[in-house]
Amino acid sequence: MTPTATRARRWTAADVPDQTGRVAVITGANTGLGYETAQVLAAHGATVVLACRDPRRAADAVARIEAAAPGARVQTLALDLSDLASVRAAAAELRERHPEVDLLVNNAGVMWPPRSTTADGFELQFGTNHLGHFAFTGLVLDRLLPVAGSRVVTVSSIGHRSGRIDFDDLQSERGYGRHRAYAQSKLANLMFTYELQRRLEVAGVDTAAVAAHPGGSATELVRNSPPLIRALFPIVGPLLSQSAAQGALPTLRAATDLDVRGGEYYGPDGLGEVKGHPRRVASSARSHDKLAQRRLWQESLQLTGVTYPV
Repeated sequence: MTPTATRARRWTAADVPDQTGRVAVITGANTGLGYETAQVLAAHGATVVLACRDPRRAADAVARIEAAAPGARVQTLALDLSDLASVRAAAAELRERHPEVDLLVNNAGVMWPPRSTTADGFELQFGTNHLGHFAFTGLVLDRLLPVAGSRVVTVSSIGHRSGRIDFDDLQSERGYGRHRAYAQSKLANLMFTYELQRRLEVAGVDTAAVAAHPGGSATELVRNSPPLIRALFPIVGPLLSQSAAQGALPTLRAATDLDVRGGEYYGPDGLGEVKGHPRRVASSARSHDKLAQRRLWQESLQLTGVTYPV
């Protein structure tokens, strides 16, 4: 089926092209969206690296993927995005194992926890969701740059729309709101994607930066919701969310569809982008503020101490 024909109907996991020979690295791939993404890519022939914080849960995910797709090539990589020492160690190990990487999916994240800090003193959501991925991407990007058609896919959220980057208080030290901090981190994911794409274009390389969001998906992230929301979720959840497998489709499309271009953003096609099949969607006007994108990039370089090859 041609790419044009694929666009004319709803895109599903069956539309994922053959991934044989590709190396895909997915953060937070032992559960939820990351696991579903890994499972589909492995079933389509990719060598998939599950970059996870918990080795035991990662090993269990590998066993489940291999049981569903005998012969699948799946590896694990210890990665704690809330600790820059772990990020550097994981990047070094990945570089040693794989001279080339075709796909990096920045999927892992935390949502709405009580205020806490990372090992490096960053607010947990901003430090994990944005800074951890910013650092990891920068440390392994040179493994993607020589690969034609390589991609960096970063998972954002509908929640980015209420987000603001508070450059005077990035770590929420003056005041913490769990929803506000989450929205800031998800807006940062998008601004990172757009600024990275601009730099890749200037460098003239064939690597693309793309973003996606899952809509409302039933994953473990809801565990930090307020008690009332957790109590009501079994009742209202089916109306406001979809399965993790369905929620992973925008990421899979951003990662594999041959029609995808750098700087695009994919999400569900249903009302409010909460549920549905993946299509190209728009992000908030704030996410396209080029001055803020560049300032966030510079702040992130300084906070992580990571340099980029572009």
